[in-house]
Amino acid sequence: MAMQASDIEALIRAALPDAAVTITDLAGDGDHYAAHVVSAAFVGKPRIAQHKLVYAALGERMGGELHALQLTTGVPN
Repeated sequence: MAMQASDIEALIRAALPDAAVTITDLAGDGDHYAAHVVSAAFVGKPRIAQHKLVYAALGERMGGELHALQLTTGVPN
């Protein structure tokens, strides 16, 4: 079962309320997405820690409902 881009965005925003989130469906199949997430919660954290925060927001959906996620993260300017 595929996930909607709006569901992915909602889950990330629930965990990181200040986040600017951009979701792109890479294959048009609802299984392969790219996410760009910018949040102050990432300040001072290495990239792997930033990604872990996003993956934690998605929980068990990663690898199940959500097959693949190309993730980029950043801090606000």
